[in-house]
Amino acid sequence: MSRKPEKQTAPSPAAADVAELAPITAMLSSRLMVLANLLKRGAILRYKRLAGLSSVEFGLVASLGRRPPMSVIRLAEAVGMDKGQISRALAELVARKLVAKAVNPRDNRETLVCLSKAGLAAHDAIVAGAQERNRRLLEQLGKEELAVLLDQIDRLTETAAAMLADEKHLK
Repeated sequence: MSRKPEKQTAPSPAAADVAELAPITAMLSSRLMVLANLLKRGAILRYKRLAGLSSVEFGLVASLGRRPPMSVIRLAEAVGMDKGQISRALAELVARKLVAKAVNPRDNRETLVCLSKAGLAAHDAIVAGAQERNRRLLEQLGKEELAVLLDQIDRLTETAAAMLADEKHLK
């Protein structure tokens, strides 16, 4: 009795791509970091072109946004950097009249910062650019796909936060 050879199915392109990657680069976290880095690099180029801002400067302008004045320490916390790291960028934004500084009337030891009129215009350009980039990125997904993706991202974020907390306790 002759036996037909079993039909071999070729792996999907995505599976073939994963097989060719080094094990660490095939991991979800590595793939998400690649995506995040590509998005960040594109954003930096766009905001440099639209508003003449470096990556640190656009982070400061975005964090200041349309909020009331805030202390430099609070701003540093908002962007995840220390006060010293942002001081040069903040000085440059003040010199370019994008940020206004004032002494806190309640505590003259503290400096408050906020966006000037020109800074608000730069902020609005950043927001418009971010909305356009977001629209372009997500236009290929249907409503249901987007809802599933956002739910999965939320769940992964919760797990990643728990993993970070676990690592902090293991110091």
